[in-house]
Amino acid sequence: MKLVSFLNNGVASYGILEGTQIRDISHALSAQWPDLKAMLGQDYRAVSAEVRDDAPVLNLADVELLPPIPNPAKVFCIGHNYEEHRVETGRPKTTFPAVFLRFADTLVPHGQSGWVPASSVEVDYEGELAVVIGRSGRHIPRVEALEHVAGYSCFNDISIRDWQRHTSQFTPGKNFPHTGGFGPWIVTADEIEDPQELELTTRLNGETVQHATTAQMIFPVNEIIEYISSFTQLYPGDVIASGTPGGVGVRRTPQLFMKAGDAVEVEIGSIGTLRIAMVAEAVAGDASRHHATR
Repeated sequence: MKLVSFLNNGVASYGILEGTQIRDISHALSAQWPDLKAMLGQDYRAVSAEVRDDAPVLNLADVELLPPIPNPAKVFCIGHNYEEHRVETGRPKTTFPAVFLRFADTLVPHGQSGWVPASSVEVDYEGELAVVIGRSGRHIPRVEALEHVAGYSCFNDISIRDWQRHTSQFTPGKNFPHTGGFGPWIVTADEIEDPQELELTTRLNGETVQHATTAQMIFPVNEIIEYISSFTQLYPGDVIASGTPGGVGVRRTPQLFMKAGDAVEVEIGSIGTLRIAMVAEAVAGDASRHHATR
């Protein structure tokens, strides 16, 4: 099952994608479950056949997609989780996953515009597998971890590299507006037997810049969930961006950064393709004064 969040004539809704059509199940369920996050918390499989069959049918082309979970409480990102990427960055091997947070208001849906910030030209792509939590938990054993997953999506953890290097903390460079590509939908976990057997490809203007399989993750999805849930409660709708493979632009020779007019795609087998067009951030006045130089 593919689950989508979208705007229909400016009204937020959610539904089930079937080919090029959406069954708008929120039409019947919104009083009980106002958004997709709330529905996941009650188990998406509880949607009855009657609700599906009676739901209004919309054309995918006639709606505006939102991030599959427009309002996650937490967005976790995993750093240096593919060996090739760890090596190209020169990072040492670690015993535990590197975890940082992304703000929910940075998310960008499929088909919308990512921003090239006014204060930087070092804008890099990072194609990743997104994991969407469907069942709450704390101290989740890895053998049970995948039972807490509602589904999977594509993610582009667009990174502002110079801001990322201001200090040892990643937060500024990972939280510029319109830099967290997420979508186009969630493929429910029952359709993906093993999240460690997916092919991931990132393309910039049609050229492949990253290609890997999720089998190459240093910390697989179940270990990531076990680790994160050991220090914080996971809730339905929480998102984990599970790390990017090698090939990022900052580590290429010459370096390859994104600019306004570029198109970037993240394709994951069995899920789909997330497409984002890059545009320049519009800022009144001289934006250069915002660029920290200390």
